[in-house]
Amino acid sequence: MAAPDLRDPVQRAAYHQELRGVALRLRRSGIGIALVGAMLVLLHRKGVEAVPLWLGVGVLGIGVLVTIAALSTRAAYHRLRMRN
Repeated sequence: MAAPDLRDPVQRAAYHQELRGVALRLRRSGIGIALVGAMLVLLHRKGVEAVPLWLGVGVLGIGVLVTIAALSTRAAYHRLRMRN
């Protein structure tokens, strides 16, 4: 695939739409996992003894790592797409 001409508004809009779809599920999953982890940490802080702190922090960390992986995937796609 040839690199899009970002000076052309039509091609720029089409490429922007294309880039928004790259690793979309992975980004949403990472944010969702991080939110679940944050909720687990909050439950522990509110006094729910059934939820250990390490579980909430672990899930939160995994969510952050998945989000970073998704952003890295998107950046790599952009870098490869802009090559001539």
